[in-house]
Amino acid sequence: MFGQAPSVPIDSPEHRVMQDYHDRAIKDYDETIRLDPQDARAFLDRGGAYVDLGQYDRAIQDYDEAIRLDPQHANAYFNRGTAYVNLGQDDRAIKDDDMVFRLYPLYSFVPQHANAYFNRGLAYRSLGQTQRANQDFDTAIRLDPSLKRPPRLKRP
Repeated sequence: MFGQAPSVPIDSPEHRVMQDYHDRAIKDYDETIRLDPQDARAFLDRGGAYVDLGQYDRAIQDYDEAIRLDPQHANAYFNRGTAYVNLGQDDRAIKDDDMVFRLYPLYSFVPQHANAYFNRGLAYRSLGQTQRANQDFDTAIRLDPSLKRPPRLKRP
């Protein structure tokens, strides 16, 4: 599913390879941050490694720092919103996805729009706001037809 860590059996060789890869990447990002603690991109990328490992709280800490360093960094808001969805913090996810739209108005389409609509749709669905969820899924798929619609929710 979009926005979730890949599911690989924990005792599989693939899991060990993935874990090792991300552990090494995190060490590299740690060193980059040590050398330049103002590098918002390093925090953003290390947060992505934490998401891939399913460590959403740690990822959010890095996204918070990336946003503190660069409040206009739409990818940091989008990625943090994805982590919030995975933690069931749907209201926070919606706020972050809304921020993506504020930073990148729809008339200046960027790929994050489709993903942000999809992400926000997942959050609305979790909150039981079926109509809003379905509207966001429709918009996401219109913007990026390669996205797969989750099962359609019944209107309340």
